[in-house]
Amino acid sequence: MSSFRDAIFARDDIPQDFDQVEAIEVAGYLATATRTGTYWTATVKDLPGGHVVEAQGATWNQLGSNVLHCVAEFLDSDDVGVAVVPADPDAADALHAVVEARTARFHAEQAERAAVIHAAHLLAGQGWTVRDIGSALGLSHQRIAQIAPRAVT
Repeated sequence: MSSFRDAIFARDDIPQDFDQVEAIEVAGYLATATRTGTYWTATVKDLPGGHVVEAQGATWNQLGSNVLHCVAEFLDSDDVGVAVVPADPDAADALHAVVEARTARFHAEQAERAAVIHAAHLLAGQGWTVRDIGSALGLSHQRIAQIAPRAVT
């Protein structure tokens, strides 16, 4: 059974060349969404020629899919991105805060993995056993054996 501390090793690392990855150029549009009865309605303004596109969906997920399809069809292009945000500023801020918190957690987990790996290698190099390293870092000796395979058993 793995501990909550072990869980960070189940996630992927941020690629070292993340900042150099080529981005695919996509036309990005903003759709503002409001709840209308039992449906969501999204409006996309700022399309070429001053056109406006509206789409509906019974769920938030369906709305996102429908508005993307409508904009792509209007532009006759599959290279389109549409960000759907609530028209209500408080709701939009709350969702944005969640995205920022998740991004911060992702980076914090990356930093924790790097610190654990560094500590495990350092302690193993000093002759610590995998059990002692595991105890000191709050991880299983099996995880330490994976991280620092040359540690003393």
